[in-house]
Amino acid sequence: MSLNDLIRNFNISLNINERLSKNFCKKMKCVILAGGFGTRLGEETNSLPKPMIKIGNMPLLWHIMKIYSQHGINEFVICCGYKGEIIKEYFDQFTSESWDVKTVDTGLNTMTGGRIKRIQKFVENETFCLSYGDDLKPVDITQLIRFHKKGKKLATVTITKPNPRFGIIKVKEDDVISIKEKSREDENWINGGYFVLEPKIFDYISRDDSVWEIEPMKKLVEDNQISAFKYDGEYYPMDTIQDKIKLEEMWKSDGAYWKIWK
Repeated sequence: MSLNDLIRNFNISLNINERLSKNFCKKMKCVILAGGFGTRLGEETNSLPKPMIKIGNMPLLWHIMKIYSQHGINEFVICCGYKGEIIKEYFDQFTSESWDVKTVDTGLNTMTGGRIKRIQKFVENETFCLSYGDDLKPVDITQLIRFHKKGKKLATVTITKPNPRFGIIKVKEDDVISIKEKSREDENWINGGYFVLEPKIFDYISRDDSVWEIEPMKKLVEDNQISAFKYDGEYYPMDTIQDKIKLEEMWKSDGAYWKIWK
């Protein structure tokens, strides 16, 4: 077999695997929490909800949805709150992608758990994905879903290690004895913001003021009904103006680590 034949067969195999991956996820919906105030971004969120702040010429929300779309998930339920009418208007006029997008008003002051509870009827009785509307990570969604199905638990949370912001200084009495740059290995695992959930999780949420990351998730831990999928890849948060500037620079320089599409 010639080198050209090997390359051709390899490319065919890649195309088949890509189609299989997309078909595996095709019927799933992704719920995105996009109702928070985003106060740490200051003036940026005076006129826009945080998920609508642009990276390049597209909203942060679009970048997240684009990641899911690369894995065959094209149905989205967006939990709106603060300035939700802007999100609704944007997607009412949105035609550049073949996505099925539902925007749902989940209340201005509703907490994360309450927002999830309010969209129960839109996911019906099916397994679904959940993401935050300000979290850019190129998580392998296909592998995440496979991991979840294999674990057979009600919830799977992606976990990651934060980028360190400070070094470590060791002190003996009043003397500094060592200074070390902190690495991600020194950090603890944290909630990575990408979930796969079974519809029974709605039974763990009772009220609008329920915080998903506290009461429901803690109860899932107590019931041994939550698994952890590790994400070791690159990511930067979008919590401050400096974070936005950093992500914008990455996009403009073709260094956007989350861009898994062509």
